[in-house]
Amino acid sequence: MYKRILVAVDGSNTSDLALAEAIKLAAEHQAQLRIVHVVDVLAFFAGEPAFLNIVALEKAIVESGERILERAVASAGGAGIRAETKLLRVEEFSQRIADMIVGEAAAWPAELIVVGTHGRRGLSHLFLGSVAEGIVRISQVPVLLIRGK
Repeated sequence: MYKRILVAVDGSNTSDLALAEAIKLAAEHQAQLRIVHVVDVLAFFAGEPAFLNIVALEKAIVESGERILERAVASAGGAGIRAETKLLRVEEFSQRIADMIVGEAAAWPAELIVVGTHGRRGLSHLFLGSVAEGIVRISQVPVLLIRGK
């Protein structure tokens, strides 16, 4: 059914569950799997950048993203699935993580996006927003949401 599956990971337990489901689906459908992680260095610059070592911070965030992708591709490999990875970078304050994931899914092109959701409700959802909800709202392909435990 699905031949190209994109899964977004962020290193959380919830994204690990989404990755496991994407690996399972890729195996069942003999599908290609692309694992993406979005690095949003600009989110740290919204406050007082004068107190930050910007170069060191950016390097640390990118390296963390690369490690997340390395662990994810190792998980896929352990299940016998070859996966490719892509590190996406927020380059402008106007870019949203959801837009970047959906844009990558369209460019690849993915037939399914798998993403974890933390299931926030009420005020925490109102203030924090939801990457998963943003993906669902703008995606042109099906989105599978995996709820955290």
